[in-house]
Amino acid sequence: MHIVLVEPEIPNNTGNISRTCSVTGSSLHLVRPLGFSTDDKHLKRAGLDYWQYLDLHYYDSFAEVEEKFAGHNFYFATTKAKRKYTEVSFGPDDLLVFGKETAGLSPEILEAHWDSAIRIPMRPDIRSLNLANSVAIVLYEALRQQGFAGLI
Repeated sequence: MHIVLVEPEIPNNTGNISRTCSVTGSSLHLVRPLGFSTDDKHLKRAGLDYWQYLDLHYYDSFAEVEEKFAGHNFYFATTKAKRKYTEVSFGPDDLLVFGKETAGLSPEILEAHWDSAIRIPMRPDIRSLNLANSVAIVLYEALRQQGFAGLI
């Protein structure tokens, strides 16, 4: 699986997501600009000693990710989607795309990919879940659907 974070802002979230990617064998793709330095102590601390197991990639734009993974399935997490993440059949090379903590994915990205937008059900009067939690929820559903292949 591939996790794509578009312009993440909080180092602790990205650190926690990197740890989740490490333990699941998922690749992490970070789209600049980042709201922190990759040398940030909070980022490293949240990932602890898992960095050596992380398949990490950087991009200057989301268009670069789309170009590199042309032909793959992309799913875009947003609170605005109609389709629940549990209504999707995920494949092992799919990309799960998440936006920045304060604003989510840009309207341009969502408009271009609305048919692939997914959401995590939650109360309508609460803004959203934490980014690291959202990634874990959707990623583990995708892995569950695949029988947790390669994991014990």
